[in-house]
Amino acid sequence: MGADWGPVVVAVVMFILLSPGLLFQLPARTRVIEFGNMYTSGIAILVHILLWFTSFLLFLLPPLILIFFIFLSSILHIFLLPLQIVIFIILAPGLIFQLPGKHRPVEFLNMKTTVVSMFLHTVLFGLLLILFLIILNIHIYV
Repeated sequence: MGADWGPVVVAVVMFILLSPGLLFQLPARTRVIEFGNMYTSGIAILVHILLWFTSFLLFLLPPLILIFFIFLSSILHIFLLPLQIVIFIILAPGLIFQLPGKHRPVEFLNMKTTVVSMFLHTVLFGLLLILFLIILNIHIYV
Protein backbone atom coordinates (compact mmCIF):
# COMPACT_ATOMS: atom_id res chain seq x y z
CA MET A 1 0.00 0.00 0.00
CA GLY A 2 1.48 3.33 -1.07
CA ALA A 3 1.92 6.24 1.29
CA ASP A 4 -0.10 9.40 0.78
CA TRP A 5 2.40 12.28 0.85
CA GLY A 6 -0.10 14.97 -0.22
CA PRO A 7 -1.25 16.05 3.27
CA VAL A 8 2.35 16.15 4.51
CA VAL A 9 3.57 18.39 1.67
CA VAL A 10 0.58 20.75 1.85
CA ALA A 11 0.82 21.04 5.63
CA VAL A 12 4.57 21.77 5.59
CA VAL A 13 4.24 24.45 2.89
CA MET A 14 1.35 26.05 4.76
CA PHE A 15 3.35 25.90 8.03
CA ILE A 16 6.09 27.94 6.34
CA LEU A 17 3.73 30.44 4.75
CA LEU A 18 1.53 30.98 7.81
CA SER A 19 4.04 30.94 10.67
CA PRO A 20 3.65 34.26 12.52
CA GLY A 21 6.55 36.65 12.08
CA LEU A 22 8.25 35.02 9.10
CA LEU A 23 6.32 36.51 6.16
CA PHE A 24 3.74 38.48 8.14
CA GLN A 25 2.19 38.77 11.59
CA LEU A 26 -1.50 39.42 12.11
CA PRO A 27 -2.18 41.17 14.54
CA ALA A 28 1.20 42.78 15.01
CA ARG A 29 2.63 44.57 18.03
CA THR A 30 2.03 48.15 16.89
CA ARG A 31 -0.07 47.77 13.73
CA VAL A 32 -2.70 45.44 12.44
CA ILE A 33 -0.22 43.64 10.18
CA GLU A 34 3.58 43.69 9.95
CA PHE A 35 5.76 41.94 7.39
CA GLY A 36 8.93 40.01 8.27
CA ASN A 37 9.21 41.34 11.83
CA MET A 38 10.38 37.96 13.29
CA TYR A 39 8.23 38.45 16.41
CA THR A 40 5.18 36.56 17.50
CA SER A 41 2.56 36.61 20.24
CA GLY A 42 -0.08 34.29 21.60
CA ILE A 43 -2.92 36.10 19.84
CA ALA A 44 -0.97 36.16 16.55
CA ILE A 45 -0.41 32.41 16.79
CA LEU A 46 -4.13 31.92 17.44
CA VAL A 47 -5.04 34.07 14.41
CA HIS A 48 -2.49 32.26 12.22
CA ILE A 49 -3.82 28.87 13.36
CA LEU A 50 -7.32 29.99 12.33
CA LEU A 51 -5.93 31.18 8.97
CA TRP A 52 -4.08 27.87 8.57
CA PHE A 53 -7.18 25.81 9.40
CA THR A 54 -9.40 27.88 7.07
CA SER A 55 -6.98 27.76 4.15
CA PHE A 56 -6.40 24.04 4.70
CA LEU A 57 -10.15 23.46 4.48
CA LEU A 58 -10.36 25.61 1.35
CA PHE A 59 -7.68 23.46 -0.29
CA LEU A 60 -9.36 20.25 0.79
CA LEU A 61 -13.05 21.09 0.44
CA PRO A 62 -13.42 20.65 -3.35
CA PRO A 63 -11.58 17.30 -3.38
CA LEU A 64 -13.57 16.23 -0.32
CA ILE A 65 -16.86 16.89 -2.05
CA LEU A 66 -15.70 14.90 -5.07
CA ILE A 67 -14.41 12.06 -2.92
CA PHE A 68 -17.61 12.09 -0.87
CA PHE A 69 -19.71 11.49 -3.92
CA ILE A 70 -17.36 8.89 -5.38
CA PHE A 71 -16.08 7.00 -2.33
CA LEU A 72 -18.12 7.58 0.82
CA SER A 73 -15.91 5.41 2.98
CA SER A 74 -12.61 7.10 2.11
CA ILE A 75 -13.57 10.59 3.27
CA LEU A 76 -12.24 10.00 6.79
CA HIS A 77 -8.67 9.61 5.56
CA ILE A 78 -8.54 13.22 4.38
CA PHE A 79 -9.35 14.85 7.74
CA LEU A 80 -6.02 14.80 9.52
CA LEU A 81 -6.42 18.32 10.89
CA PRO A 82 -6.41 17.72 14.67
CA LEU A 83 -2.95 16.13 14.60
CA GLN A 84 -1.55 18.82 12.32
CA ILE A 85 -3.04 21.65 14.40
CA VAL A 86 -1.51 20.25 17.59
CA ILE A 87 1.90 19.91 15.93
CA PHE A 88 1.53 23.45 14.47
CA ILE A 89 0.86 24.89 17.95
CA ILE A 90 3.73 23.00 19.57
CA LEU A 91 6.25 23.91 16.86
CA ALA A 92 5.33 27.58 16.29
CA PRO A 93 8.73 29.21 16.91
CA GLY A 94 8.78 31.24 20.11
CA LEU A 95 5.48 30.08 21.58
CA ILE A 96 6.76 27.14 23.62
CA PHE A 97 10.39 27.02 22.50
CA GLN A 98 12.72 28.40 19.84
CA LEU A 99 15.41 26.13 18.44
CA PRO A 100 18.05 27.55 17.99
CA GLY A 101 17.54 30.56 20.20
CA LYS A 102 19.20 33.92 19.69
CA HIS A 103 21.50 33.69 22.70
CA ARG A 104 21.18 30.00 23.70
CA PRO A 105 20.71 26.75 21.82
CA VAL A 106 17.11 26.54 23.08
CA GLU A 107 15.03 29.44 24.39
CA PHE A 108 11.61 29.05 25.95
CA LEU A 109 8.58 31.37 25.66
CA ASN A 110 10.51 34.24 24.04
CA MET A 111 7.85 35.03 21.35
CA LYS A 112 10.54 35.65 18.72
CA THR A 113 11.69 33.81 15.63
CA THR A 114 14.54 33.82 13.14
CA VAL A 115 14.93 32.41 9.65
CA VAL A 116 17.19 29.62 10.97
CA SER A 117 14.74 28.64 13.71
CA MET A 118 11.85 28.83 11.22
CA PHE A 119 13.73 26.44 8.93
CA LEU A 120 14.53 24.04 11.78
CA HIS A 121 10.95 24.11 13.12
CA THR A 122 9.65 23.46 9.59
CA VAL A 123 11.94 20.45 9.23
CA LEU A 124 10.74 19.17 12.62
CA PHE A 125 7.10 19.75 11.56
CA GLY A 126 7.62 17.77 8.36
CA LEU A 127 9.47 14.97 10.12
CA LEU A 128 6.77 14.63 12.78
CA LEU A 129 4.06 14.52 10.11
CA ILE A 130 6.01 11.88 8.19
CA LEU A 131 6.45 9.90 11.41
CA PHE A 132 2.78 10.02 12.41
CA LEU A 133 1.05 9.89 9.03
CA ILE A 134 3.40 7.83 6.85
CA ILE A 135 5.53 5.61 9.08
CA LEU A 136 3.22 4.94 12.04
CA ASN A 137 0.02 5.42 10.01
CA ILE A 138 -1.67 7.24 12.92
CA HIS A 139 -4.77 9.09 11.82
CA ILE A 140 -7.04 11.06 14.11
CA TYR A 141 -10.41 11.33 12.48
CA VAL A 142 -12.84 14.20 12.90
